Amino acid sequence: MGKKVKEDKKPPPDDVFDVVALESRQAGTVVLMLNSPEEEVQAKACEAIYKFVEKCDENRKLLLDLGAGDPLLQLMQSEDRLVRRNACMAMGSMTAQPDVRKYLRKKDRSIPIFIALLAPEEDSVCHEFSALGLSNMATEFSSKSAIYENGGIEPLVKCLNSNDPDVQKNGIEALAQMMMDYQTRASIKDAEGLAPMLDLLKSDFQIVQKLALLALDRASQDADNRGALRELEAMSRLIDFVAKPELNDLHVMAVMVLSNLLEDLESLEEVKETGGLKRLVALITDQTPPEEEPKGGKGEKKAGSRAAKKSAKDGKKGGSEPEKDDTPPGEAIIPTLPDVKMSAAKAIARSARNSENRKILHEQEAEKMLIHLLAHESSEVQTAAAQALAVMSENLMSKDSIREWDGMQPLIKLLNSDNGDVKEGASLALANLTTSNSTNCQEVSNFGGTETLINLLTDPREEAVANAACVLTNMATEEALRVEAQGKGVVTTLIEGLKSKNTMVQAKTSLCIAAYVCDSDSRAEFRNASGIEHLVILLHSGNDEVRRNASWAITVCAVDEPTATEVCKLGGMDILQEIQVSGTRKNPFAEAALERLLDSNLSAKYALTGNLSSTNLTENGFYDAGQLRSGSKFMTLVDCCKQELNDKRAILLVNAKPAPAAQQSLTQQEVEVKQESSKTSVSGKSSRTGRESKAKSRSQRDKEEKQREEEMQAQLLKEAMSQGGRDSKPFESPSDPTLLKYMEEVIEKIQPIPSLHEQVITLARFVADKMGGPIEKGQLTNFSWELPIGQIKFELKSNVVPIGKIKTGIHIHRALLFKTLADQIAVPCTLTRGEYNRAWNEIMLPDSDPTPGAPKFPPLAYIVDLIHDPGHLMKSDSPEAITYRKL
Repeated sequence: MGKKVKEDKKPPPDDVFDVVALESRQAGTVVLMLNSPEEEVQAKACEAIYKFVEKCDENRKLLLDLGAGDPLLQLMQSEDRLVRRNACMAMGSMTAQPDVRKYLRKKDRSIPIFIALLAPEEDSVCHEFSALGLSNMATEFSSKSAIYENGGIEPLVKCLNSNDPDVQKNGIEALAQMMMDYQTRASIKDAEGLAPMLDLLKSDFQIVQKLALLALDRASQDADNRGALRELEAMSRLIDFVAKPELNDLHVMAVMVLSNLLEDLESLEEVKETGGLKRLVALITDQTPPEEEPKGGKGEKKAGSRAAKKSAKDGKKGGSEPEKDDTPPGEAIIPTLPDVKMSAAKAIARSARNSENRKILHEQEAEKMLIHLLAHESSEVQTAAAQALAVMSENLMSKDSIREWDGMQPLIKLLNSDNGDVKEGASLALANLTTSNSTNCQEVSNFGGTETLINLLTDPREEAVANAACVLTNMATEEALRVEAQGKGVVTTLIEGLKSKNTMVQAKTSLCIAAYVCDSDSRAEFRNASGIEHLVILLHSGNDEVRRNASWAITVCAVDEPTATEVCKLGGMDILQEIQVSGTRKNPFAEAALERLLDSNLSAKYALTGNLSSTNLTENGFYDAGQLRSGSKFMTLVDCCKQELNDKRAILLVNAKPAPAAQQSLTQQEVEVKQESSKTSVSGKSSRTGRESKAKSRSQRDKEEKQREEEMQAQLLKEAMSQGGRDSKPFESPSDPTLLKYMEEVIEKIQPIPSLHEQVITLARFVADKMGGPIEKGQLTNFSWELPIGQIKFELKSNVVPIGKIKTGIHIHRALLFKTLADQIAVPCTLTRGEYNRAWNEIMLPDSDPTPGAPKFPPLAYIVDLIHDPGHLMKSDSPEAITYRKL
C-alpha cells in the first residue's frame, strides 16, 4: 500500500460567512429573502414565489398582504438578468388578482416597469410575463390610459412578431383589451399593428387566433383602420379563414370582423370585384364556393395539424389540437354553424344600413342568401335573416326581387312562429316590403297573410303588433285588400292595440285605424265597439307621435255627425282645444282634427266659435245652444231635451223632417180634440147666454158622449205611447212642420229667381215677415219676443224650441232662419253670433248691374238687414253694418 498523504485543509477566511443550506416552508420567510443583497438568493426567492402564486388566487393575495409587492417591483429593475426574469414571472402572475392590480395602480412606476421589460434585449420569458401583466392591468380603464400614455402600444405590437406563441398570446390579449379605448383603437394603425394581427390568424393555436379576431373586431370599428385593413387584403384573408371547416368555432368572430369591414362602401366594392361576396354567400348557404370547385384533384390540401408545445405551456394554449384534414376542396361540403349563419345575416344587415351598400348587395343577390336562411331550423338564424331582409327592403329594387325570389311566403309563414323574435323580425320585413308597393301587398293577401296579420294584432309581443299594424296600413291603400281586412274584423281587433301601454303600438294602431275607418259602416262598427273612447284617451298621451296619429284617426272618424257627436260627448273636443293652446303639444294634426270635428258637428262649432261659414250647411238636427262658456261641456241634443224646463235662453232647433206616422196620428187627434172641445165650449156659452135656442136631440147627445170617450181613450193612448217611447224607442228630435212648409215655399217661389241679389232681398223679407215684420230703429227694446217664446217652451214642456214655431224673433232667430233657408236654395251665406242676442248673415255679392265691357271686380261682403229694413244690404265695413252688429 502506498503511504497516505495528509490533506492540507485550510480554514475559510475569517471575514467570509459560511454557506448555509436553508430550507423554508413559510411564504413570509421567502418574502424576507427578496430583500437579500445576494442575487442568487433573490432569484431563488422569486422563482419560489412564482411557483407558489401559480397554484391558486388566494396565494397571490397572501403574498401581497405579506408585502411582496414593493420588493418584486424593485427586483424587476435588477441588473441581474435572472433576477429580473424571475421577478417578472412572479409579479406578472400575481396581476391576475384584483387586489394586486389595485395595488399596482397606486404605484405610478409599476406600468413603466412592465413596459421596460418588453425591450428587445430582454428574453422571451420577460416578454411573456410582462405582456401578461399589462394584459391583466388593461382590464381597468384607468390602466389602459396609463399604458397608452407610457408608450406601451408599440412594444406590445412587437410582441406579435415573436416566435414564442405565449408572447403572441399575451401581447394580442393586451392589445385587444387596450382597443376597447378609442385612443388605442385610433393609434394602432400608426403603430403598424394591423398586419401582425392578420398574420396571427395563421397561428397553430386557437386561443391566439381567437384573440387576434377579437382585436381585429375592435380595431375595425375605426374608419381609418378599416381603410388600412383593405390595403392589407383583410377581406380575402378573412373569407379564406371562414372557408376552413376545421376553424368553424372561430367563424363567428371572423364574420363579425367582416361585418365591420362591410360597413364601408369601398370594402364592399372591393369584395364585389374580387368575387369574395359571392364566395361568402356560398359558404353561408352551404354551397360549393366558386373558386373551390373540384379541379381534377389538383387542389391544395387544407391546413394540417397544429404543432403542440411542451406540457408546461399547455395551460396557456387553450383549445385542443385538431386532426389533419386531407380532403381535397370541393369533395365535401361541411355546413357552417348556425351562429355563423346568424352573424353573416347580421353582417349583411349592418352593411345594408347604407343606401349605396344596399345597391351593391342587391347586385350580388344577397337577398337569395337571406331567403335561404329563413328556412333554417334555428330561430336565431331565422330572426337575423328576417331582420336583414327588412333592412334590404329599403331598396326599391330589393322589394321586387324578394317577391320574385319567393321570399314573401316564408316570411308570412314565420308570423305563426312560437318565437317572439322570429315574429317580430318577419313582421318588420313585411312592413318594409309592403311600404309603397301594392304588388307586395297583394302578394301578402294571396298567401293568406291578411288573417294572420289580424291575429297578430292581439299577440303579447308588442313590437310584432306594431309591425303587423304597419303592414295592414300599407295594405289598406288597395280598396280590395281593405275591404277584405274589414270583412275579417280588423276594425274591432285594432281596438286592442289602442289599449296597449306601449307607445309604439298605440301610434301604429291609431294610424292603422285611420286607414280602415274610411266608410260609414266601418265607422259605425268602430263606434259601436267603443273604439272612440280609447282613441280619445290617447289624446292625453305624452308621446308626440301617439297624439299626432290619434288626432289623425279622429280626423278621419269625425267625417259623419254620429261619430263627431260621440267624440264631443267623450270630451275629445275639449282635449283638442287644450292641445291647440299648449306651447309644446300643439300640432297640425290636432288642429285638423278639431276643424273636422267642428265641421261634422256644426252645432258644436257654432257654440264654440260663434261662426258658420258659407260652406257649413245647416241640416236637420242643427241646434243653437248659445255661446259655450270656457270650461263648460258641450251638451248633445238628447241631453238638452232631457233637461228640466228653465228660464234660460231657448235652444233653437232646426228639424224639417216630417213627423213619424204615429206622432202625426196623435197630433191629428189632438187637433180634433181641441176643435171639438172648442165647439163644445162655444156651444155651452151660447146656451147659457141664450144666444142659441136650438135644442140637442137625444141621438146627438149620445154621439157627443161617444166622441168624448174616444177622445179620452186617444189621450190615454197618447200618454201611454209617450211614456213607452221614452223607455224603449230611440230619441227623436221634435218635428217642425212649419219650417218644412217654409222650405217648400222658398224652393217654389224664391229659388227660381234668376238674380242672386234679388234672391237675397226676397229671402230676407220672407224671414222678417215670418218673424214679426220690420222693427223700427230704437224700438227693438219695445218688441215683445221673450214672452211668446217662453209660452212655446211651456207648451212643449221643453227648453228646445223648433225655429218654425217662433213668430216673434229678433237677430238670433232671424239670422238662423235666414241661414237655414238660404242653404236650401244654395244661396251662400254665413252665420255669426255677436253679443247681447245679436247675430247676422254675411253674403258675397258681385256688382248688381255690371256695365257691359266694364272691368269685373271681386264680389264684396254685405250684411243682410233682417230687422229694420228687411232686404237692405250693408257693406260689412260700413258704419251702419257695424251698428247693426252691436248693441
